[in-house]
Amino acid sequence: MAESGAAFRDVVRNDNLRRLELAWTASIVGHWAYLIAVSVYAYGVGGNSAVGLIFFLRMIPAALLAPFAGLLADRYRRDLVLLASLLTRAVLIAAAAVCVVLDTSPAIVYALAIAAAIATTPFRPAQAALTPTLTRSPRELTAANAVSSTVESLAAFVGPALAGLLLAVASTATVFFLNVGLVLVAAVFIFLLDVVHPKRAPEAHASTIASEALAGFRTIGGEPSLRVLVGLFTAQTLVAGGLAVYTVVLAIDTLGLGNAGVGYLESALGVGAIVGGVFALSLTGVRRLSPAFVFGILLWGVPLVLLGLWPTVVAALLLLGLVGFGNSLLDVAMFTLVQRAVPDHILARAFGVIQMLWLGAVGIGAVIAPLLITWLGLEGALIATGVFLVVLVVISATKVSRIDAAAVPHTDELRILSTVPIFAPLPGTSLEHLAGRLVPLRIDTGDVVVRQGDAGDRFYIIAEGEVDVTEDGKPISELAAGGYFGEIALIRDVPRTATVTARTPVVLYALDRDDFLAAVTGHPVSAAAAEDVVSARLTGPGATKVSRTLA
Repeated sequence: MAESGAAFRDVVRNDNLRRLELAWTASIVGHWAYLIAVSVYAYGVGGNSAVGLIFFLRMIPAALLAPFAGLLADRYRRDLVLLASLLTRAVLIAAAAVCVVLDTSPAIVYALAIAAAIATTPFRPAQAALTPTLTRSPRELTAANAVSSTVESLAAFVGPALAGLLLAVASTATVFFLNVGLVLVAAVFIFLLDVVHPKRAPEAHASTIASEALAGFRTIGGEPSLRVLVGLFTAQTLVAGGLAVYTVVLAIDTLGLGNAGVGYLESALGVGAIVGGVFALSLTGVRRLSPAFVFGILLWGVPLVLLGLWPTVVAALLLLGLVGFGNSLLDVAMFTLVQRAVPDHILARAFGVIQMLWLGAVGIGAVIAPLLITWLGLEGALIATGVFLVVLVVISATKVSRIDAAAVPHTDELRILSTVPIFAPLPGTSLEHLAGRLVPLRIDTGDVVVRQGDAGDRFYIIAEGEVDVTEDGKPISELAAGGYFGEIALIRDVPRTATVTARTPVVLYALDRDDFLAAVTGHPVSAAAAEDVVSARLTGPGATKVSRTLA
């Protein structure tokens, strides 16, 4: 609990993170209230079929457009994408509320609801991609994701409760206007963010929009451990879609609790999710998050098997609480692992793909579940679904664990990077990503590291030993542990200006050109620091000597 409290305080004390979480709170509470109001409106004008229709029509376009929504947040300022999403959503829902008040055609209200769902689609990828740039350490990143997960779980209670209270004394239009107000509050918090805006890589604009949007798929598909991680998460959301159906049948037919029983079982899921979100704050001190992710998946699979074997009221409440607990764990672990493993310039597109898979899998799961119930009965369907997840985890756990190695660097590498003035301004997660890209090299005495006139392909940091720097065969300077060289050729795009030779056995860390430039030029403060270093060494006292040490 002490660890959880400290992690929460870290988020609250970070002004930008606090504002982002408050914006998320207002947005998601309004979203849940609005979902209830839309369902009630649809039921009132068209019955059960209308409720299902509006759910389907809102979900499918959002799922298909999610990768393109992620592209917006990689192309443009993420805070502005969030702000535009919120304001557009507010306008559309306000228009829908006016249409409800004026008793216009339901088709217009439905069309506005679908448009609002599409406008909401960029929010989550942009939020997930912006969060790492606002954090100051890996601890804060995990804490921020845990707070977001807890807020989402609480909103699932608070939003419907607010909607229920208002619907009891007012109308659906009133709940629509409540959502508009909460969305505008969220927009104010986003407007107050003080964000360092990285420059997007020029090559991101050179290809077609379709190619750029597909970059998220290529990133996830090209990394085996990341591919397995997202695959398992998609499998879990498939089961989540099925569970929404199982819960209704379990409450009404098997347990005899009636319609109210559906609410009781959903409440058990929510309580477990809230407890899990609080517990997930303790993950802030954990460097390897894949075990928490795998454990969260198991807490979806095993309780469903047990519920199929023991379908009683007490078991249902306890076991569904465990499912909710596991859901919070895997959400926090998954978001944090992806944020650590995927480069910033493509992060929103990766989350756009994840959002698309999530929305699609939930819908497919809801379609498959009735078929399984017809074929196996409810108990058999629960057991088969739970076993499906457990088997996937057993097969894939080792591969998932490898993502920690790629995402979490060694402490020494991170420390060495943070001592270089050019990298010092970078957010903690950016440093983590670079540290994972460092290549250790051992150079023998007398070996040439870089040669004058060659093309610049790497940046080097000296961890141990000493090197000599020469120009045209003449000694210029010496560099020891903590020194670095190679940035002038990369930043100014010129050939190497000097030759660097190992005076003693040397241990170096090398960073490839693309990784160096993406990190430095993509972050304005780091780019300014790099230019200051280069300019000072090229034009200041002793410029000739020092500039050549940079090679």
